[in-house]
Amino acid sequence: MSPTSSGAAARTATASVSSSPGSPLARLVTGAIALFERLPNTAIAFIARFSVAAVFWNSGQTKVEGFVLNFVSGEFALGWPRLSDSAVSLFQDEYKLPFIAPELAAPMAALAEHVFPLLLLIGLATRLSALALLVMTLVIQVFVYPGAYATHGTWAAVLLYLMARGPGALSVDHWLAGRHAAAHPQRRR
Repeated sequence: MSPTSSGAAARTATASVSSSPGSPLARLVTGAIALFERLPNTAIAFIARFSVAAVFWNSGQTKVEGFVLNFVSGEFALGWPRLSDSAVSLFQDEYKLPFIAPELAAPMAALAEHVFPLLLLIGLATRLSALALLVMTLVIQVFVYPGAYATHGTWAAVLLYLMARGPGALSVDHWLAGRHAAAHPQRRR
């Protein structure tokens, strides 16, 4: 079946469901769509923030010593963080980024992989933090692991969602926006 005929078949199937609004299948599809549309953005955004933050945080944790904070495994070692001995060699031997020295890239990545996920998790500067992590994702995709496009595409989709829709109501950004609106009621539309 060609792409044109499969698209036509899908339109015909959709038209047949929508042309008989009282049919059980049409009611089932309409009900399912209505149910899915009621999923709250706040819950979706929180799961997105938590999940993508965990990916980058865990990566950052591999680059530091003296500070371990893993809520999932329960591992804690609170101390002054320092760049691990293996972090620079990781950038020299495996990552091999062009245009930036491994001695500079390793601490920058370790810092970014801790700061931006933390900001995402609490929902502060969410859109900018998501943009920063999206840029990191693109660098990883293009220069480090070009074959991992499925994983990086998933991260990018989550980060783009957060950039487009924001962090949801369970966030510092939402709280600050509410305070700003209350302090400046004339700026409301």
